[in-house]
Amino acid sequence: MQAEATAANYGFVNRLLLAELLRLRLREVYKDVGAPLVYDLPHNITLPFGQGWVTRKGASPAHVGQPVIIPGSMGAYSYLMVGRGNPAFCNSASHGAGRIYSRFDLNRRGASQTEAELGLIGVDCITLRQERRIEEAPFAYKPIQSVIDVQVEAEMVDVVARLSLVLTFKA
Repeated sequence: MQAEATAANYGFVNRLLLAELLRLRLREVYKDVGAPLVYDLPHNITLPFGQGWVTRKGASPAHVGQPVIIPGSMGAYSYLMVGRGNPAFCNSASHGAGRIYSRFDLNRRGASQTEAELGLIGVDCITLRQERRIEEAPFAYKPIQSVIDVQVEAEMVDVVARLSLVLTFKA
């Protein structure tokens, strides 16, 4: 548990640093612009649950009234949801649609596929490592809409807003 807590703290500091770098750049470009933190809760973490613990891999907490972000792939919608606290699912919701191809597989395949085949046409992605863009290409992921529909039908979450992607940053 201590090792996971250390990893979670690293993730928190990493997200905080990336957000601050983004704020600095936004201020360089747009001068006095607000960019407050709206919500920050990690996925893939073990948290207390009742008398024990729940480990969420590819999932986020979705307690009653809790904000839940379910990201789509680059080029797909993402969703802002609100948790319904369904105990049949340990008060959880998915964190995305899930991958069809592993990062390794996509890097091997991506070298021989066009941007169009990878679903990268019109996708604005900032990265220092080009292989990250291929690893996270829309082609690698399942479609998000069916995942959203199933979770709403199962009374895990309710849709608050469907969000259109503006920019992706991959470290």
